[in-house]
Amino acid sequence: MTQPYSVDLNCDMGESFGAYSLGHDEAILPFVTSANIACGFHAADPAIMKRTVRLALQHQVAIGAHPGLPDLVGFGRREMAISAEEAYDMTVYQIGALQAFVRAEGGTLHHVKPHGALYNMAAVNPALAEAIAEAVYRVHPEACLYGLAGSALISAGQKLGLATAYEVFADRTYQPNGTLTPRRQPNALLTDATAAINQVIRMVKEGHVRALSGEDVAIQADTVCIHGDGAHALEFAQQIRARLQQEGINVQAGLRTPTA
Repeated sequence: MTQPYSVDLNCDMGESFGAYSLGHDEAILPFVTSANIACGFHAADPAIMKRTVRLALQHQVAIGAHPGLPDLVGFGRREMAISAEEAYDMTVYQIGALQAFVRAEGGTLHHVKPHGALYNMAAVNPALAEAIAEAVYRVHPEACLYGLAGSALISAGQKLGLATAYEVFADRTYQPNGTLTPRRQPNALLTDATAAINQVIRMVKEGHVRALSGEDVAIQADTVCIHGDGAHALEFAQQIRARLQQEGINVQAGLRTPTA
């Protein structure tokens, strides 16, 4: 008997800061199954972290720490020349901060997913990947490590015995080696909602994605990232959730690739 398709739908959240409001967290939460909550380095502050944790718990959405580079101005999307030790330290610090709020509200931290430039750096830099995975392992070894499908971060997590989730992106284009097209390059983003959703359906059901070069790239999709800060983010969240269900794909949190 053919097993049904399943996928987790995650969204970056809690990325407001002080007087600045970003994203549509409360409206989008009913349509996703896990939330990656900013931890104060690239976005968020203590009040925002607490509020977002509470909202996620109210909606029974799995909570993840979303540690980033210390770059509020650049929203954590600019690369920084950090050492592996610095990557470890900043990851421990940020996981610990969010974990405290989750525990205080009676919840459990489900996963860790690096943000932005830190995520992309760790995808291709084994030393940074190992440092981040080590930080997760030492702070909360029960957590699932979310990383780009096929990346160095996934490999590092698996070597330590962490559960991992292979992440794919709805609104990003891919290179022939399976990495994301850098945002500074043309055609890095898929702006057509139908095209983005079709890309997700194919990744989940067929295990392939079409690179910008036209090549088909093998890919595994445990969790799909959608972004909550776009002009049409809520509409897209509604559309992709409905289409996944129409395609017979179960949408649920907790999906992960077992360690060997």
